[in-house]
Amino acid sequence: MTRDKIIAAALSLFAKNGYEGTSLSEIAKAVGIQKPSIYNHFKSKEEIFLTIYKNILMFHVQKIKNIMDSIKGLTAEEQLLQILKVTFEYYIEFEDQSTFLNRAMVFPPESLKEQLHHQFFRSEEEMSDIFRTLIREGMEKGEIREGNIEDFIMSFYCLIDGIFIELSFYGAEKMKPRIANIWTNFWYGLKND
Repeated sequence: MTRDKIIAAALSLFAKNGYEGTSLSEIAKAVGIQKPSIYNHFKSKEEIFLTIYKNILMFHVQKIKNIMDSIKGLTAEEQLLQILKVTFEYYIEFEDQSTFLNRAMVFPPESLKEQLHHQFFRSEEEMSDIFRTLIREGMEKGEIREGNIEDFIMSFYCLIDGIFIELSFYGAEKMKPRIANIWTNFWYGLKND
């Protein structure tokens, strides 16, 4: 229970103040415990940060895996659009997690940079496996034009990443109506005529 409270408090503080701007004392205060009590659950601030980072990445991967079962019968276009919408909604619904992730990816703590990149690439590979299957099946059904699957996956990541950045600039209300137009233009480049 206390471990979960530490994670929740640290997530909020890291999202607001960044890694360098957050101390273990502040985390302990937010939880209502003494700083030494944190060491009953975590070895260091680094471990807390890495745990949160991994949890966020794996939660998103699991969320996508879960929706894949419910959208299997849809076309490739519909499946990719659902993934995009779920990801966009995730960014809005889980604002602290999104802000934390944004900070960790754009301004990673130098001492953790390698570990963060390694964990990111592991989660990206799990997502890429899902996208490879989806795009390959879309090609086989004639829904997606022939091309390099890895290039299509990277394009989809760029679309998602761009929306993630735009969301942080413009906010949810301005971005929501843009999603349909963004998707239409993206799909135009993938679809099989």
